[in-house]
Amino acid sequence: MSMNNAPNVFSDPNANRFQVNIINEDHDNNEATQEDVGSDPPHYEETSFTDETQNRLRISYRPGKRELYDNFLQNAEKTEASLHPYDTHTKMYYLQTFGHNTMDPVPKIDYYRNTGSVSGNKINRPSLLEIHEQLAKNIAVSTGSVERVANGESTAGDETAASKEEENKSGFVKFGWVKGVLVRCMLNIWGVMLFIRLSWIVGQAGIGLGIIVIALSVVVTTLTGISMSAICTNGVVRGGGAYYLISRSLGPEFGGSIGLIFAFANAVAVAMYVVGFAETVVELLKESDTLMVDESNDIRIIGTITVVCLLGISVAGMEWEAKAQVILLIVLLIAIANFFIGTVIPTNTEKKARGFFNYQASIFAENFGPEFRSGEGFFSVFAIFFPAATGILAGANISGDLKDPQSAIPQGTMLAILITTIAYIAVLICAAMLNNQGNPKPNEVPPTTFPTLVLFSAISIFPSCYKLTIYSSSRGCYSNQLVKEVMSMVSAFGPLITAGIFSATLSSALASLVSAPKVFQALCKDNVYKGLEFFAKGYGKNNEPIRGYVLTFVIAMAFILIAELNTIAPIISNFFLASYALINFSCFHASYAKSPGWRPAFRYYNMWVSLFGALLCCGVMFVINWWAALITYAIEFFLYIYVTYKKPEVNWGSSTQALYYVNALDSALALTTVEDHVKNFRPQCIALTGAPMVRPALLDITHTFTKNNGLCICCEVYMGPRKLCVKEMNSGMEKKQAWLTKNKRKAFYAAVAADSFRDGVKSLLQASGLGRMKPNTLVIGFKKDWRSAPATQVENYVGVIHDAFDFELGVIIVRISQGFDISQVLQVQEELEKLEQERLALEATIKENEFEEGKRGICGFFKKASTLNISKHETKKESSINTMQSMHVGEFNQKLLEASTQFKKKQGKGTIDIWWLFDDGGLTILIPYILTIRKKWKDCKLRIFTGGKVNRIEEEKLGMASLLSKFRIKFADINIICDINIKPNKESWKFFEEMIEPYRLHESCKDITTAEKLKRETPWKITDAELEAFKEKSYRQVRLNELLQEHSRAANLIVLSLPVARKGAVSDYLYLAWLEILSKNLPPVLMVRGNHKNVLTFYS
Repeated sequence: MSMNNAPNVFSDPNANRFQVNIINEDHDNNEATQEDVGSDPPHYEETSFTDETQNRLRISYRPGKRELYDNFLQNAEKTEASLHPYDTHTKMYYLQTFGHNTMDPVPKIDYYRNTGSVSGNKINRPSLLEIHEQLAKNIAVSTGSVERVANGESTAGDETAASKEEENKSGFVKFGWVKGVLVRCMLNIWGVMLFIRLSWIVGQAGIGLGIIVIALSVVVTTLTGISMSAICTNGVVRGGGAYYLISRSLGPEFGGSIGLIFAFANAVAVAMYVVGFAETVVELLKESDTLMVDESNDIRIIGTITVVCLLGISVAGMEWEAKAQVILLIVLLIAIANFFIGTVIPTNTEKKARGFFNYQASIFAENFGPEFRSGEGFFSVFAIFFPAATGILAGANISGDLKDPQSAIPQGTMLAILITTIAYIAVLICAAMLNNQGNPKPNEVPPTTFPTLVLFSAISIFPSCYKLTIYSSSRGCYSNQLVKEVMSMVSAFGPLITAGIFSATLSSALASLVSAPKVFQALCKDNVYKGLEFFAKGYGKNNEPIRGYVLTFVIAMAFILIAELNTIAPIISNFFLASYALINFSCFHASYAKSPGWRPAFRYYNMWVSLFGALLCCGVMFVINWWAALITYAIEFFLYIYVTYKKPEVNWGSSTQALYYVNALDSALALTTVEDHVKNFRPQCIALTGAPMVRPALLDITHTFTKNNGLCICCEVYMGPRKLCVKEMNSGMEKKQAWLTKNKRKAFYAAVAADSFRDGVKSLLQASGLGRMKPNTLVIGFKKDWRSAPATQVENYVGVIHDAFDFELGVIIVRISQGFDISQVLQVQEELEKLEQERLALEATIKENEFEEGKRGICGFFKKASTLNISKHETKKESSINTMQSMHVGEFNQKLLEASTQFKKKQGKGTIDIWWLFDDGGLTILIPYILTIRKKWKDCKLRIFTGGKVNRIEEEKLGMASLLSKFRIKFADINIICDINIKPNKESWKFFEEMIEPYRLHESCKDITTAEKLKRETPWKITDAELEAFKEKSYRQVRLNELLQEHSRAANLIVLSLPVARKGAVSDYLYLAWLEILSKNLPPVLMVRGNHKNVLTFYS
């Protein structure tokens, strides 16, 4: 079915906004449509934004259009199955969205993706310019392309489909919340502590305090889980686990520091879990007297074999690792079930002899209270147990391998905390209710009942457990009886407890072996640490960090072979707690920053509760081991400073950035309530640099007296066709601000598009700044080409100075001998860089061809030789061209380049000569003083020159010295100039007259009619009357140049009072002639004029 784009369809005045018109090639149908429009009331479209599985587009139709609609469904080229709920721009709806003739696209998720998104390709929606501007008439748009543009698909739609097809073919393995999060968290939270520590905990703290110990530990993990859930549901979560969550919330500084130590902690944890497993196996070998070498070396041998096996499972792929975790969980669950079954089996004589009975209320009552022994207390028992509650990040650490981490991590983690907490409390109560204080004395128990198996040392993960000694007491803990035997004795089948311990250690080791490389790979991908990019590369369908696996294996093997884990164990445990603390703080910080982008789907969180959780984690760190906590903070602080100093080029929209804005806004608002005071005056400059890289010297001198002291805004005015100007301006804003940041210029960039230079600057002078942070000084370069420039440019330039004075701003005009504009040099350099890039690309292509041809035997060899000769000839030719051009640029622009960098160099010993001729409020003296407190100008001394009378030289000098001393401004010398008002010499005056001759009107030599006509035609010219009226002032400017040549020719910088031209009286060309003759043939000159309001005071 073809379609007819009849004009009346788009111009229908009665068409409703939400109404979709059916367009058919039949002219009769169009006529019928018009009749229906006039007779029927409007019907609204029922628009559906449902899931993609609901492949039906609901379209409203007016009465009488049902047959046409049915005909469309039957005969249309696009079938119902191919319709998309967002697709309202098909051939049947040419350039129509909800009845409008527009390219506006409907909402679609692909517009909001990041570039390089894994889940789908980013699609660019039509820009505002494309929608707002008139549609170009000379662009032929096909129906299909219009549909794609209207939907924002372009060619990316095909790319997205290809990407998804490739993803399906490659077979990515993604886990759900059960296998990916719940299983891993449960295995890590339970671990060996379930079988070893609980009976000792209840023996020390009793049932009551034991439950409180568990509850307090669970509070920490639950608060962390809640904070993590909020962060996970605030956007798409990628690979990296805790590092990803913290870095995207708090920025690369916090994320980079915690990511490195968290990955290292997981790598060392592998060694600790494996050593615990190996020690258990060695004890079993020792019982059967089958040791291979000795205990220490057997631990190393078994540990090495175990790590190699675990590494093989990990490298095989996440799917195999997940299957292994499920098997280990089943074994662990069987061991736990075995324990509970054993509690209900009637006890025999042997168990009763050891003091183990079935459930009895009297035993529960007797064991409810604490009985701490050998210096143990509540906090020491808590410190021993708390690591048992950790492991909640096991699922988050493989966030990149989850199908939907946003829902899987909160759901799996919180459920794992709930299940494991119930299990811990149940085991604790069961163990306490089965131990009677009426137990026999040790000599009444048969010797065979005392086991020789030593305490499972996997609890060495936390060294406080190494201090654990088993004491005899009324609660059934004998001197030779180990805590593990409590679980074995009570269980239905003792060896299953040992199997459970094996399962717990191996699962924890396997989880850590997977977590460390995953986190480390994400850290390396972000390039936070420049030297670690090597480990960012992934392999296989799941982008496995094979290099990270090898690195983790090496670290684990090193600690296994050292076998000295007691010292580093508390630091590692504190590394994990530091991660928990930062996750809680991330949630608090994101909430506190009040960024509109903080919209977590998980609503059951509170910012103050998250802050409490962060403080609680920090407190637990000190409870476990205070010196390990201090070491952890020191390492994290060092890494934080390092990353901050390096400033990685990333932008993740962190809450730190949001808080910067909030603080800046609050400070700016608070500043508006503070009244200005002369003691707090600082130059806040608006510098007309254009693009900052085009006039670097003007920016440098301005930045010298505003850095860390005042506001500096680099401004540019775009003139020309508004459409082109606005486009160019918008495209260059970020680039130019980035240039300022890269070159460490503490300044802002602002630009306006205007019809003329003066209009643009006038807008900037009025609108720049914020609150009290508004410019008070205009800095502008001297217009060196004023004699050859059009009259309008001269008028605009001088008009800008008048406008600045009108707005009560100070003015600083800077002049250097070579001028400021280096745009030609930059253009040539850019062309040379392009040529160099083309040369490198050509060389790379030639080398690639050589390599391909080299594979083809002798023929390839000869071809290679000929190609090599050609490439050498071309390279020589290009290099000679580049050398010639470089020499030309160097010779022609060497002085200009040197001049553009003169204010970046350190100024040697010299002087800053201040010609303070007119009192402007003190700005003329304040600017050079600020320069002398800068590092580059600190060796320069201030010399003061001012006018005075011949008969009062000493009095004038003493008065000036007194004034400067009250201002606390140091100076090297004061010179009173008495001959400023005498006439200049003839040569100087002749030069001035010759300079202004082309711009004089000479109306006195012409008749009145001709003179009036010339005034109307060239109003900018200097009249004889004007020149006569300001002859004395002209003399003064010429004479001042003579004095400047005499006294200040060797100065590093001259700061001079700027003469003011009265509006309507002094012509533009005469004023610029004054400035020209005043500053000619001199070192760099700053012509300064304040706004005649005090900027200096001698009052405290």
